[in-house]
Amino acid sequence: MYREEIEKYIDSHRGEMLEDIKSLCRINSEKMPYQEGMPYGEGACQALGTALAMAEGYGFSICNYDNYVGTVDWGGEESQLDILAHLDVVPAGEGWTVTEPFEPVEKDGRLYGRGTADDKGPAVAALYALRAVKELGIPLKKRVRLILGTDEECGSSDIKHYYAVEKEAPMTFSPDGAFPVVNIEKGHLEGEFEAEFEASQELPRVKSIKAGTKINVVPGKAFAVFEGLDDDVVRAAADEVEKETGVSFEIMGKDSCLEITACGAGAHASTPQEGKNAITALLLLITKLPFAACRQIEVIKALCQLFPHGDTEGRALGVAMEDELSGALTLAFDILEVTEEKMHGMIDSRTPLCGNEENVLKPIAAKMEELGITMLTREMRPPHHVDGNSDFVKTLLSVYEEYTGRKGECVSMGGGTYVHDLKNGVAFGAALPETDNRMHGADEFAVIDELLLSAKIFAQVIAELCA
Repeated sequence: MYREEIEKYIDSHRGEMLEDIKSLCRINSEKMPYQEGMPYGEGACQALGTALAMAEGYGFSICNYDNYVGTVDWGGEESQLDILAHLDVVPAGEGWTVTEPFEPVEKDGRLYGRGTADDKGPAVAALYALRAVKELGIPLKKRVRLILGTDEECGSSDIKHYYAVEKEAPMTFSPDGAFPVVNIEKGHLEGEFEAEFEASQELPRVKSIKAGTKINVVPGKAFAVFEGLDDDVVRAAADEVEKETGVSFEIMGKDSCLEITACGAGAHASTPQEGKNAITALLLLITKLPFAACRQIEVIKALCQLFPHGDTEGRALGVAMEDELSGALTLAFDILEVTEEKMHGMIDSRTPLCGNEENVLKPIAAKMEELGITMLTREMRPPHHVDGNSDFVKTLLSVYEEYTGRKGECVSMGGGTYVHDLKNGVAFGAALPETDNRMHGADEFAVIDELLLSAKIFAQVIAELCA
């Protein structure tokens, strides 16, 4: 019921929907320092205001929760379904080739730009699903609420602010993953560690290392400064490491030192195998060079031992594991800073349902301790699991099957979404399973037909769940 009307409505609003997505994607809504009235900075606040103005212009009741979260309501008084999307983005990063990060463009059936897939495009698809239901006059006895957050990428403090004053809906989905239904989100270890040492002036030496922007992003670049090494020696070792890792190196002389840039490929920390980690390649390069012995070099070599390039499953740490429902543990080394006197680093591990503090966090901490590195993190986030046989999930799968002609099934995801801590929350859309939309990387894109399909599916789900 309603499928023909919904499909016709969404198809006829294609251009308008894409323009709304572009309007949001032109705003750099990366988290920035707090300003008065703007908890995550001007960009996130502007994106939220723009989205709420769109919704209000389409005749919806809106509410702004202190510029943390905004809501868009339709239907009856009784809460039934929440749709959680977010308007903040990860840093633009480098390596964009199709367009600039905040200049969205359509090309070959795709919409390119930061946030097109994660998660502004899906957020607007959900808004247009509400528009379709409203403007087609599909009756709803219960309420659907689109919740638009602004801090999903950096801890979800926005949604904590919201749920401090509002209750969870009986059913919640987030269009921040992939179809069919993600009913399992892996556990999450954000491991922070450090080591201190006395500065050494003996040459050759590593003056500094700096890499990584966010803990949930595999770094595509890493930087170091070497002193006391010949350019030819470093280039020879760099060529060897490039053949081994696929990571290239730029080497430039400056002030009697060599500035090194490792050039790999970024990726989401939940899928580190899809990137080329510049940190681990840079560490490998350092171990192949004749630096003077000192505690700093010992620590760098220890890091290379603990996190060898290409090991994205924690094998060297002794924590590789998997289970049938949620798959394998993943691990990414995402942030590193080394000075003459200190090392500070951060890892991001997504753990299956069988993972916990006893068999993941504590063994990693122990391994580090053996090598003189202190793990500062003392706890990890447990995995999230919603029953795949619930009426809610069955409805989502049935609508997906109806609109795609594909088999609907529950899957596991390494990435965490807003629903991770909600009792009955799943990720649902807004990309088909085979689509690699380069989320968190350069040239992020959304397939336009998939955004339109998502809007149609969401509208049908609203019609069935809130009737």
